[in-house]
Amino acid sequence: MRLLGNILWIIFGGFLSALGWFVAGLIWCVTIVGIAVGLQCFKLASISLNPFGKEVSYDGGGAVSFILNVIWFVVSGLWLAIGNFITGLLWCITIIGIPFGMQFFKIAKLALRPFGASVERVHYL
Repeated sequence: MRLLGNILWIIFGGFLSALGWFVAGLIWCVTIVGIAVGLQCFKLASISLNPFGKEVSYDGGGAVSFILNVIWFVVSGLWLAIGNFITGLLWCITIIGIPFGMQFFKIAKLALRPFGASVERVHYL
C-alpha cells in the first residue's frame, strides 16, 4: 500500500513539493556557509518524494539547530511551509484526498523547523 501511495503522491503533487526543496537546496548551496543547509534540503526533498511509511520526530538538536531553524524560517522555510499547507488544504476537500493532505501537512511542519528533526521509516507488522 505504501508503494501505491508513494506513486500516486509523486503524480499528484509530491514532485512539485520535492522540486521546491531541491531549488531551495540549490539556492542555499550557492554560498559556502549555506552548504550544510542545502544538503539538509536535498535530504528533505527525498521525503517529499516518498512520504508514506515515514515518520518525523523532533529531538530538539540544541542551540545550533535553533539558530539554523530561525535563519531557515526567515529565508525559505516559511514559503515552503505555506505552499505545502495550502496544497494539503486543497487535498483535504475530498475524503479520498485526506491521506495526501495529511502528508502535505507533515512536510509543511517539517519545512518550519527541519533542523533537529529526524525521519525514520515505519515498519508495520
